[in-house]
Amino acid sequence: MSGSEQIKKYVIVGNGVAGTACIEGIRSTDKTGKITVVAEETHAAYCRPLISYYLEQKTDVCRMQYRDPGFYERNGVDVLYGRRAIHIRSDVKELELDDGTVLPYDALCIAAGSSPFVPPFEGLDSVGRKFSFMTLDDALSLEKALTPSTRVLIVGAGLIGLKCAEGILGRVASVTVCDLADRVLSSILDAECASVMQKNLEDNGISFMLGDSAARFDGNTAIMKSGRTVEFDVLVLAVGVRANTSLIKDIGGEVNRGIVVNSRMETSVPGIYAAGDCTEGNDVSSGARKVIAILPNAYFQGHTAGTVMAGGSESLENAIPMNSIGFFGVHAMTAGSYTGEMHEEKTESCLKRLFTEDNILKGFIIIGSGAAAFRGAGTMTALIRSRAPLSGVDLELLMHSGGAAALDGGERRKIFGGVV
Repeated sequence: MSGSEQIKKYVIVGNGVAGTACIEGIRSTDKTGKITVVAEETHAAYCRPLISYYLEQKTDVCRMQYRDPGFYERNGVDVLYGRRAIHIRSDVKELELDDGTVLPYDALCIAAGSSPFVPPFEGLDSVGRKFSFMTLDDALSLEKALTPSTRVLIVGAGLIGLKCAEGILGRVASVTVCDLADRVLSSILDAECASVMQKNLEDNGISFMLGDSAARFDGNTAIMKSGRTVEFDVLVLAVGVRANTSLIKDIGGEVNRGIVVNSRMETSVPGIYAAGDCTEGNDVSSGARKVIAILPNAYFQGHTAGTVMAGGSESLENAIPMNSIGFFGVHAMTAGSYTGEMHEEKTESCLKRLFTEDNILKGFIIIGSGAAAFRGAGTMTALIRSRAPLSGVDLELLMHSGGAAALDGGERRKIFGGVV
């Protein structure tokens, strides 16, 4: 570095997967710039999907860490724990924190994630022990309220609610899950696939009230929309999440369901980037703009943002929705969108559905109980991302045994060999 060059100042709001990846992206290009992370939580970056396994006593806080203990020091990062960003002064490139601290920046990345959505239930204030289930602190607080005699009511049969149910089932007397939707995992599974997962959950002791949900609360009693009542000791609210967009919205930046970003993770405000669950980007499988709140996408977006912030060249052009989740030994893997013609294969241990349209693979759903059921899922995901024509793919072989063997030589080279 010459004497006339200034050390660049980077500020990252958020200390999750996207924020961590942003650090790595910056350091891939700029080894000396000053990086400051504003972390609302008081923990080093950890893998949030593991909080249910913590309650299930399959992991501990140390093993949940997303990077090793020396990560921040090795990368020259200053982390401000327990601090919240409250306002961006974009005209002078400054970020104001809740304690009055003002951080100047040359490039700013908003990786603020999402927050639980809590509907305005009548009587919710009368519930003594109620919890969300998104953070490690949520899990630690919930754990303290659980005893072998505890009756738990979970409002929400999506990914968060069901992982919470699995995590606590062995530590409480009963778990009941309710949801206005008529099936579990309604955002990622169709009716038949959802019924497979629901039966497995019920066989393991979880009770469901679907097509029904809490209308109001009276202490430890939930009065359902159907008129039925449910007695409980602990309430978990897992209705949904909302992207944390206020920092950009408050300064007039473009925001829909998430902070709008382009393929370089640039927001509509110069010098400000965004990554992770707070963003809205393009889903190449459907062509629609949406929030893709999954861990791999958070990492790719964060790394792209960091690289570009530091002056490098990187873009994310092939984001798609993906989910991989399991309950009591039965797993589901999904990717892309479910439009077009459906191709199905059923066995005793697996239900597999592929969706094709306009000679490309649009998406898939796989439910199974063994590793063999998911063989080829990586190849299928690559086909969705690349939008490669199926003329070079043996679809029956891809469905049956999966893997790159289902692709002819030209398609294998395009997808896996780096040939455009």
